[in-house]
Amino acid sequence: MEAKGTGEYNDCWWKGGIQMKGKRALLALADGLIFEGTSFGSEGETAGEVVFNTSMAGYQEILTDPSYKGQIVTMTYPHIGNYGVNEDDVESSRPHLSGLIVKELSRYPSNWRSRKSLGEYLKEHGIIGIEGIDTRALTSRIRDYGSQMGIVSTVDLDPEGLVKKARVLSNLVGLDTVKDVTCPKYHKWTESLYPVNKKEVTKQFNVIVYDFGVKWNILRMLKLYGCEVTVVPASTPAEDVLSMKPDGILLSNGPGDPEGVSYAIDNTRNLMGKKPVFGICLGHQIIGLALGGKTYKLKFGHHGGNQPVMDLSTRKVEITAQNHNFAVDIDSIGGRVELTHINLNDQTVEGMRHREYPLFSVQYHPESSPGPHDSWYLFERFVEMMRDYA
Repeated sequence: MEAKGTGEYNDCWWKGGIQMKGKRALLALADGLIFEGTSFGSEGETAGEVVFNTSMAGYQEILTDPSYKGQIVTMTYPHIGNYGVNEDDVESSRPHLSGLIVKELSRYPSNWRSRKSLGEYLKEHGIIGIEGIDTRALTSRIRDYGSQMGIVSTVDLDPEGLVKKARVLSNLVGLDTVKDVTCPKYHKWTESLYPVNKKEVTKQFNVIVYDFGVKWNILRMLKLYGCEVTVVPASTPAEDVLSMKPDGILLSNGPGDPEGVSYAIDNTRNLMGKKPVFGICLGHQIIGLALGGKTYKLKFGHHGGNQPVMDLSTRKVEITAQNHNFAVDIDSIGGRVELTHINLNDQTVEGMRHREYPLFSVQYHPESSPGPHDSWYLFERFVEMMRDYA
């Protein structure tokens, strides 16, 4: 039997008395739970922190989000890959996650923009996928017991051996994974979204973006709002950034534990109060640490495009896209900042602003890729802050 874009099924195996077509694969969690499924994409073995994402679409943006470095992502929506993969809906130059878990893979993508199947795309980039497992049971396990390390393998099918490997894996706490995804040198960003913002741009602001694993749509949004954008590596000294005479500085999203990126915390501390600063996701957490506060690891994180957040200044509720495993403890900062946004599911901190400095940050992703457009106004707030500071 041949499936479009996947080649022939050369392997068959039995599961619960049913003959399965495709190469057998195992997912082993550190707590001993084993899931049996069929591989797609690349073959081999991969390890990472297993998390779940509740988005119904946007798998290509999720694959290429550098914030997933070191993680194996489970899609809770059961049918993934139906619109294929195109050349435009990417958030970086390549996928960064360690593996992908789905209930059912669509091998027959149907969309006028599609250029290849999801399986082909993963294979092209050496990413291992597993399908045919009970993703509801896996999600419930993570929800109840928290994110944990796991292994997906098509080459080692010994359940006990895989569990032993998973149990000795190091988690992401304290690690610097930003160094693996940041850009190697300064560069200008020129691409913008279509001009949905009808306001005339009276001044082009010079914005420096610290690349902790920046999603490209953040850069596109800055261009949409009339900014000249220069992206710099994560370790760029604060004095070098200030010498570029920016009107504002954006601290981007990125993977892992913010406490592992000590150089970013130091540089942020040296920038605060000198220029307008906007932090997104990891950038928000780094601001919290630079102000002397603390961060903590969430039980299973927030990953998806349907998280409700309230803007406390307007009392409006936004549906937001999120991807983070850590959160800021705003009480540890003291009275230096004001809480601006909260998560309505668990009341975690989703936004804050400094009471004296031109500085604000949000934990979620206002660039909405994938996700709703409810939070685009934050880029306009950043522009207004730069205009007021100039």
